[in-house]
Amino acid sequence: MDKRIFVEKKADFRVKSHSLVKELKHNLQLKTLNDLRIVQVYDVFNLAEDLFARAEKHIFSEQVTDTVLDEAAVKADLEKYAFFAIESLPGQFDQRAASSQEALLLLGSSNDVTVNTAQLYLVNKDIDANELEAVKNYLLNPVDSRFKDITVGIAKQDFSESDKTIPSLDFFETYTAEDFAKYKAEQGLAMEVDDLLFIQDYFKSIGRVPTETELKVLDTYWSDHCRHTTFETELKNIDFSASKFEKQLQATYDKYIAMRDELGRTEKPQTLMDMATLFGRYERANGRLDDMEVSDEINACSVEIEVDVDGVKEPWLLMFKNETHNHPTEIEPFGGAATCIGGAIRDPLSGRSYVYQAMRISGAGDITTPIAETRAGKLPQQVISKTAAHGYSSYGNQIGLATTYVREYFHPGFVAKRMELGAVVGAAPKENVVREKPEAGDVIILLGGKTGRDGVGGATGSSKVQTVESVETAGAEVQKGNAIEERKIQRLFRNGEVTRLIKKSNDFGAGGVCVAIGELADGLEIDLDKVPLKYQGLNGTEIAISESQERMAVVVRPDDVDAFVAECNKENIDAVVVATVTEKPNLVMHWNGETIVDLERRFLDTNGVRVVVDAKVVDKDVKLPEERQTSAETLEADTLEVLADLNHASQKGLQTIFDSSVGRSTVNHPLGGRYQITPTEASVQKLPVQYGVTTTASVMAQGFNPYVAEWSPYHGAAYAVIEATARLVATGANWSKARFSYQEYFERMDKQAERFGQPVSALLGSIEAQIQLGLPSIGGKDSMSGTFEELTVPPTLVAFGVTTADSRKVLSPEFKAAGENIYYIPGQALAQEIDFDLIKSNFAKFEAIQADYKVTSASAVKYGGVVEALALATFGNHIGATVT
Repeated sequence: MDKRIFVEKKADFRVKSHSLVKELKHNLQLKTLNDLRIVQVYDVFNLAEDLFARAEKHIFSEQVTDTVLDEAAVKADLEKYAFFAIESLPGQFDQRAASSQEALLLLGSSNDVTVNTAQLYLVNKDIDANELEAVKNYLLNPVDSRFKDITVGIAKQDFSESDKTIPSLDFFETYTAEDFAKYKAEQGLAMEVDDLLFIQDYFKSIGRVPTETELKVLDTYWSDHCRHTTFETELKNIDFSASKFEKQLQATYDKYIAMRDELGRTEKPQTLMDMATLFGRYERANGRLDDMEVSDEINACSVEIEVDVDGVKEPWLLMFKNETHNHPTEIEPFGGAATCIGGAIRDPLSGRSYVYQAMRISGAGDITTPIAETRAGKLPQQVISKTAAHGYSSYGNQIGLATTYVREYFHPGFVAKRMELGAVVGAAPKENVVREKPEAGDVIILLGGKTGRDGVGGATGSSKVQTVESVETAGAEVQKGNAIEERKIQRLFRNGEVTRLIKKSNDFGAGGVCVAIGELADGLEIDLDKVPLKYQGLNGTEIAISESQERMAVVVRPDDVDAFVAECNKENIDAVVVATVTEKPNLVMHWNGETIVDLERRFLDTNGVRVVVDAKVVDKDVKLPEERQTSAETLEADTLEVLADLNHASQKGLQTIFDSSVGRSTVNHPLGGRYQITPTEASVQKLPVQYGVTTTASVMAQGFNPYVAEWSPYHGAAYAVIEATARLVATGANWSKARFSYQEYFERMDKQAERFGQPVSALLGSIEAQIQLGLPSIGGKDSMSGTFEELTVPPTLVAFGVTTADSRKVLSPEFKAAGENIYYIPGQALAQEIDFDLIKSNFAKFEAIQADYKVTSASAVKYGGVVEALALATFGNHIGATVT
């Protein structure tokens, strides 16, 4: 039986609709909106008639708060109100619908029961037509939703059928560069024309033309998102002569070249990737990075640590990863931010660690800007900011991940594209993690979520520049994640008996099957017909390249397949064998009885044509941010002005959206003190020991200032590393053993020397800080598409420092009691010449003080100065400070 069910909150519980009216009136400056009702619509298919009454009472409504409306009554209301309804696009994950279907199965329904949901908005009839249109545009994001005609009969959402055959691209052999330029634009390919000519030459050499699937696989596999092609661009000539920081840049560059020479890397091209990873290589070669785990699995940074368990030291692996979802979050904030944290979790999870700690860093324009001033082709900054926060927190809260540090930075450049950054920490006993090379005959098991069309273009889309049309056309490139499905994999991989069956693992990110499975071994034969689908109608190309959030691919021995699948079944996780490791080093895919991909590994691993460019560092015409100009005449007024700045003002309302206590491992609450106001310096969690008690905590701290980075990317990066380290020191962590991971985020390079100069400058600044502090970076993530028309993001390098601490000695910044003395260890103000000797001396001095005296609170002095540090420390417990 099929039926439409309408549910509305009772009058006393219509909090959402009342608050929405206030929001719409304030943001859109509406004069004629007086009344708004929200009715939840459920279209239910294939449910036995005798189950409907129970379903309405126990699943689709809460008796205390909801009313199930009669369909006739709703039709009558449609005559009295202006109305519209919004539903998810076909194929987009709808959590309400998915939860309803699971509940119906528990109620005893058949497996083919289906639920579609929508929200019906009833607005006062006399609302102005233009204002009604403004409300509709405000509430609808066309990337993930569409309007639903509520007046027509109930019908399932339709999914189109793709072609049953995959065409060979017969034209490919004769196309010229001009032809390929047109074809690239028509097909929306992320690769360059030079790559297409390179592919043409390869297929000519083997005597055939590519299939459509092979071209789309290469476009995905070689995308900037998956292969960091911008960071792997060869830098031929690097010019510092136009910068006022030429002397510093050249001095650090000379150190970089000297380390390359010592490591025997002079024949390798100079690239941004080489700069980002070189000091870590150098430290390891000189025996100062022996705690770093080295393996073929490089999804997350991994270091070996000792964990105290009931007084006994156990060897563990501590893994950490940072990830951005800037492009997806810009155009679909909820889903983009949710899959940001979901993707970050999956990287260390694929390394078989249990992810238990998270922080969120974001960048926005001025969120107080009136919505009426929103630029064409953009969502309002406040809408992006609010919706993204709910998306990230929704996913993290559901999966059960403590997010104990949240910070949003504000800079006009982030109007070009938002920064949505998640960083996580995971850990596992070392004995539970096996790293072995796959051998011919080993099998690949796909486990977790199913594949749909909603993930097609996830990798290539994130590698493209955003245009005014992106919000309208990029729907298939952004997904909504299913946190519950990923939570099952978290539970599964916490079982040591399961993880010890895995020889190698890879998570399904934006590249889908072709990348996640394609990276596991040189030779692979993949049966796409065995990949579980959300719905029928997908063709081989779509199955091969579609992103799907909550999936994992693992390599196991044939003899271990049954045992592994049985453990998956215990966690209610779908697991199927979809591929086999082969001796022949080719990536082969079969679908519908045909071989639609057969690519040699040597060709696939070229990653396309390496671009060669020059880089020139050119300064922006901005002042050093430390030079504050205020009109205030008193210290009190100056203090208020500093604290009122968006980058210094309280973000308690943002932090409280995130669950910071789940898992019972939180050492420092993100907002300290009795009144929970003072923001903590770092995220601090105890290790996730299942049995026993531990005193070992992991500490993650971040550093970044967009205004310093805008003034000088070199100094912005160096000070980011210094700030993150200072936060670790102030938390009482073992800062000298910290390992770093960077998040680079820059404007689109477009092969322009001055644009490449920005990341070159930033990475040299990070190298200088690494050398001076002796703290290597062992991982990171780059995003190089921060451009919208003439707008560009600030040259961003966020530094994440991770180390361990004794949880009994961890410090927090809020003052604990009146009468205690406050001491200030003076440092250097922001300057062109950074006094690293003073910085290291101060770090050592603080460690000595903490060892010899009872320190009750500590703060790192950051960009708000001493006055900000003092003010924030007083707020948490309402304890004042007298400064003489």
